Amino acid sequence: MLSAAAFAALVLALSGCKGGDLVSYDLPAKSARYTFEAKTNDVETVWEYTSAEPTKGDAPKLSPCMGDVVGSNTAACRPEPLIFLRYDFDLALDNTVKADETHEITVVTYYQERLTALPKVTSLKAETSFDGGRTWHAATTRVTGKNTTTIKNPRRDQAAKGVGLRISATDSEGNTVRQTLPTAYQVR
Repeated sequence: MLSAAAFAALVLALSGCKGGDLVSYDLPAKSARYTFEAKTNDVETVWEYTSAEPTKGDAPKLSPCMGDVVGSNTAACRPEPLIFLRYDFDLALDNTVKADETHEITVVTYYQERLTALPKVTSLKAETSFDGGRTWHAATTRVTGKNTTTIKNPRRDQAAKGVGLRISATDSEGNTVRQTLPTAYQVR
């Protein structure tokens, strides 16, 4: 029977991932503010968070740091406190919503699995764009057990490029995320 680390290393080897493909960052011991940006399929995400070099490892056994899996890690490692976003757009089967009506979107915030206590998301803001991201308009948001944003969809001719969505969230430790979806959905 393979250990979790041996199994993960085998999966990485079978998928063609070599030790040089793994990314890790050495952080200064002193706490500092960092910005991490990613763009995938036109979706832009910017995280700002405070971090420092870990003094002890803080990675769950079922989600180890990659350096631990391939055996090259000699320093303590842990996941960073990045806020991730997942959406329930409540779309029709053709991935659209009705034009000229109010539409509610559920936004789920979450973090990487960690062993320590997680911060709490304290602020959620949404903006919409109907012109391909040239202009943005505030949307109503509600941060409760179920984070929602309410969008008043325009007429179809006013959103020819679809409805864009930009979500910003802040947690109790001051970490932030801003995610921009140039076209979250189309109106019909």
